[in-house]
Amino acid sequence: MEDQLYVTVIQSFIHWENRDENLAGFTRLTKDVDGTDLIVLPEMFTTGFSMNPALYAEETDGESMRWMYQTARKKNCVVTGSIMTRESGRYYNRLVWMRPSGEYLVYDKRHLFRFAGEHKHYTPGSRKLLTRVKGWKIYPLICYDLRFPVWCKNRLDAGSYDYDLMINIANWPAARSVAWKTLLSARAIENQSFVCGVNRVGEDGNGIDHSGDSLLAGPEGNLLWQAEPSAGSVETVTLQKEALENSRGRLEAGLDWDTFAIETSGGQPDIRNIGS
Repeated sequence: MEDQLYVTVIQSFIHWENRDENLAGFTRLTKDVDGTDLIVLPEMFTTGFSMNPALYAEETDGESMRWMYQTARKKNCVVTGSIMTRESGRYYNRLVWMRPSGEYLVYDKRHLFRFAGEHKHYTPGSRKLLTRVKGWKIYPLICYDLRFPVWCKNRLDAGSYDYDLMINIANWPAARSVAWKTLLSARAIENQSFVCGVNRVGEDGNGIDHSGDSLLAGPEGNLLWQAEPSAGSVETVTLQKEALENSRGRLEAGLDWDTFAIETSGGQPDIRNIGS
C-alpha cells in the first residue's frame, strides 16, 4: 500500500427527512475539499435516522446515488455514507462505496438497532465489505455494528491482515457518547488497525441530540484527531503506513488471535455501476 492515506471526515447537522436540503448542504461542505482519497459522511446522511423508508427510500439509481457519483468524480476520490435504499421490495440501511469511475460497492447494515425499532423497517445485511484505496485495506461498518466485536474482528492470515482501517458511520446519540468514543478506541486496539468514526450533530426529528465526537484513532487506541463536540467539521487527516507497521511490529498480538468463522450469505458484494 502507499505510504499515506488522506481521509476527509464530515461531521454535520442532518435535516430531518429532507434529501434535497441535505444534498445541498453536503455539496457546500465538500466544495473546498481537495487532494483527498476518501470522503466519509454519516449514516443516513440524506434523511437522518428515520424509520419511514416507505416514504423516503430511494432506488439504487436515485438522486442520492447520483450525487455521490458526481461528487466522487469531481473530487477524484471515493465517497462513502449510508442512505435508505429500496431494492427488490425490501428496505436497507445501505452504505455505498462510490468510486470516481461510477463503480460502487454496498454494505447493508448487519446489526439493526432494535431499541429504535430499526429491525421492524429494514432488512439486515449478511455480507461483509472489505475494499481498498491505494492498497490500504478498509472495512466499513454502520453505527450499532460497533457494539459487536465479533463482526468487527480483524484477521491475520499468512502475514496479511484483513484490513488496515475500520470505518464506522453513525447517528449515535449524545447520551451514549462515552460508549461511542470508548468502543472506537477499543476496536482500534483489539484489531491493531486505524479506526475512523463519523457521527452527525444536532437534534433529529425525534428530539434526540447528537454530539458528533467524530474521531480517528491509531492502532494503539491513541487519538489522531477528534472533532469539536456538537459542531460541524470538515477535516482531512493523514494516516501513515509506517505508524501502522511499527505498531503491529512492536506487539504482534495478531499471531495469537483466536480463529473463527462467521456465517454469511456468501463472499464479497458484487461491483456495481451507477450507469448500469
